Amino acid sequence: MTEAASINAVMRALADPTRRAVFERVVSSDEITVVELTRGSGVTQGAISQHLKALKQAGLVAERPEGRKVYYRAQPEGLEPMVDWMSHYGVFWRERFANLRLLLKEIDP
Repeated sequence: MTEAASINAVMRALADPTRRAVFERVVSSDEITVVELTRGSGVTQGAISQHLKALKQAGLVAERPEGRKVYYRAQPEGLEPMVDWMSHYGVFWRERFANLRLLLKEIDP
């Protein structure tokens, strides 16, 4: 997957609020099943499975089958494309804010 494709996949996966909530629940658990994710979510088990599929394709979660259950866990390295992208723009904005700070000091010493 190219860098542009991977950042697009991560952003697309996390753009959906329900999917973000599922991802946050997976992150806060060591491992979790679809049944546990469905409980109290107000979302059907099928929908949770679809969200997990999208998260897995984006590299954000991994699965471990055990008997009839499948356990999901977060893949922190899946966020690397987004972190890299944000770091690039962080430098951009830090420079802009530094320039703005200088300009404001010139205008109003």
